[in-house]
Amino acid sequence: MRNAARPTSTVRIVGGDLRGSKLAVADRDGLRPTPDRVRETLFNWLAPTIAGARCLDLFAGTGALGIEAISRGAAHCSFVERDRGLAQALRGNLARLRVETGEVVEADALDWLAKRGAAFDIVFLDPPFARDLWKPAALALEEGGGLREGAFIYVESPLDAAFVLPANWALHREGRAGAVRYALYRRTAADPLS
Repeated sequence: MRNAARPTSTVRIVGGDLRGSKLAVADRDGLRPTPDRVRETLFNWLAPTIAGARCLDLFAGTGALGIEAISRGAAHCSFVERDRGLAQALRGNLARLRVETGEVVEADALDWLAKRGAAFDIVFLDPPFARDLWKPAALALEEGGGLREGAFIYVESPLDAAFVLPANWALHREGRAGAVRYALYRRTAADPLS
């Protein structure tokens, strides 16, 4: 069993009320926080809709995406992380930064999606690349009512990843950083005939 995550580097919050705050990044296989430049671009895209949004940081890791959202005015963020040490570190960061609008859920993301009851305005979908969880997580979000009409879904993946997202997720914006593709989708009404 793993204990509290040991920090080996840091990532900083790039905008909003918590700008400049640093989050410890633990040495964990598959943990790769979204780079500052990519987060800045993403939150520029989300700027018109972030205020008051209810967010979900699925496969949270360091929680950098969700904390960035709260820093920029999101009303609430649920952080789902199955690794006990990472979840403890995330709780510690939220307490240290005096963030009271975030909840850390220590659970498997797909199991949690099957049981959760709330719908979200913005979802950050950035699973460990080696686990190929984009499609099952997207389907669980869509079929389980985890997304509000018009919700935005951020998806980060390797450039060569091949997966199919729900047909009613319309690509809004996308970019590339090294070997990573990042994309923002907008949920539209599902076609009842499909």
